Amino acid sequence: MDGVKLTTAAKVNCATAAALREWVTKSVKPAVGKRGGGVASLKVVAHYSCRTRNNRAGGKISEHGKGNAIDIAAINLRNGESLTVLRGWRDRSQSKILRRVHRGACGPFGTVLGPDSDRYHQDHFHFDVASHRSGSYCR
Repeated sequence: MDGVKLTTAAKVNCATAAALREWVTKSVKPAVGKRGGGVASLKVVAHYSCRTRNNRAGGKISEHGKGNAIDIAAINLRNGESLTVLRGWRDRSQSKILRRVHRGACGPFGTVLGPDSDRYHQDHFHFDVASHRSGSYCR
């Protein structure tokens, strides 16, 4: 994916794969730039999984259960540094990059959730290609 690997092979549909590639090319790589030698990989913490939203009993099927979603917890750099959502979101040295790539996911993805959205997304970005009547839903 434009020279950036995933830490775990991810099962997603074609639309999700295309959105992920666009995000990496147009947002992640420019935001990181040459820091740490550039982007090496993305830490994938969830992809296809037939389950309900937030694993709640009786809930609607998650976009993960449709192959529409991927969750990213960190951007790993070539020098071994990791920009992690959990620690970096509020860390002065990482926050600017992480917030920029979070904003950059709005558009390629229909839903973008991060640490400011709810307690379920404190340690990762959730991206999916679900359609919303009013456009992308980004929190």
